Amino acid sequence: MTRFEFIVDGPPVSQQTRKRGKGNRLEDWKKTVRQEAEKYWSSEQKTATGLVMLQITYFYDSDQMDVDNIVKPIQDAIKGLAYVDDNQVSDLLVRKRDLSVNFRIENMTSTTLAEGFARGNEFLYIVVIDAPNQEVII
Repeated sequence: MTRFEFIVDGPPVSQQTRKRGKGNRLEDWKKTVRQEAEKYWSSEQKTATGLVMLQITYFYDSDQMDVDNIVKPIQDAIKGLAYVDDNQVSDLLVRKRDLSVNFRIENMTSTTLAEGFARGNEFLYIVVIDAPNQEVII
């Protein structure tokens, strides 16, 4: 696999939405994530069959959702595309960044991330890469 990245306009929908009786909203969000992922998927890419690391950054401007509630719907949405099953996700990095804060990005090498900022609204930047060495703990 090496690297697969895409962006989705936010705000995300929490896994907790299902418990609040808003299951359709959660399913609609998963469909949106999947559709956006498919737009960035290249025919040369292969679905990962080994362990992967999932990195999610939520760039928000108003809603400050808990990062732990963002993950599961995204994992489910890209299952069967980026990886065979979400049990392959051995490493997870989830963060949120307030767009109203003046922060800097060092070494901007991703045109996908640049596209997210160019859209001018909140978004999620999602990256799937091969998992780090499982025999080394940092």
